[in-house]
Amino acid sequence: MERRSTAIDLAVPRFADMLSAMGTEPRLRIMRLLLSAHPEGMIPSDISSELDIPPSSLSHHLDKLKNESLVNVRRDSKFLWYTANTEALRELLQFLYAECCTRNKAIKPEYVLEICKK
Repeated sequence: MERRSTAIDLAVPRFADMLSAMGTEPRLRIMRLLLSAHPEGMIPSDISSELDIPPSSLSHHLDKLKNESLVNVRRDSKFLWYTANTEALRELLQFLYAECCTRNKAIKPEYVLEICKK
């Protein structure tokens, strides 16, 4: 019998790409910094100085995160402002939560809520 793909099955490659994009130390640090600056975001020069990442490297990392829809960018006159795409992160966390906390209870949902309160 042929197995039909579910919406979750179709989303797995997208979530894998998102996790891969965050899978380097500089990009994970960028994501954490942008989350701390949410919702205003930051301009690249401030990100660069805060994280001590050279501008050319930072540009590469921001492009990778943007290509996976993990960050949004908006132009404000001559500045580019980067923000964490909290909707995409919510979807990724919901995907992980569905397996670890609802279906097989590998992690108790109460524990996840406790972590979120800290």
